[in-house]
Amino acid sequence: MAERKTEADENVDEIPQVTNLDTTSVEVVEAELVRMHQSAAQEITADEVALHQSAAFDVTAAEISAQESALGLVSAQDVELTNSAAGAIRAENVNVQGQAGFVMAESVNLGNTYAGVILGDQVRGEQIETLFLFSNHVEGDVQTVVDTRGALIAGIVGGLLTGIILLIGRLVFGRRQ
Repeated sequence: MAERKTEADENVDEIPQVTNLDTTSVEVVEAELVRMHQSAAQEITADEVALHQSAAFDVTAAEISAQESALGLVSAQDVELTNSAAGAIRAENVNVQGQAGFVMAESVNLGNTYAGVILGDQVRGEQIETLFLFSNHVEGDVQTVVDTRGALIAGIVGGLLTGIILLIGRLVFGRRQ
């Protein structure tokens, strides 16, 4: 009896186990393991990604490690960035030494890091500088422009001021019948 391959079987055969990129630029990379050195990729989908002096825009993987690299959007189980920068990170566990625009994770470990917004169940670090920090548990030296309490107060005050301005505007410029 002849064995038939389905379309799903053919797609599995097409995905390489390991992709190594060195001083190159590609649009899309799909593999079980992706290693990049001085390279760039638009989109990476893999189980494990390792970048060194590289750049990637959209990375989806179980594990991501980057050294001296730049990443745009990151979605993973575990993320390890050393002397690197990321626009947005969504993961279970995040370890960052460098810069991050937005970090959302269960566990966040930061060392000498500048971040825009951090949302995490547990945040640990040394010399963390951030604009907004939202966390249930924080350990370490953290300098925030706005913490959880400050954000709540700013939201309430902003809402009240907006309501008052709209009410005055309606009274002054209200509909005339």
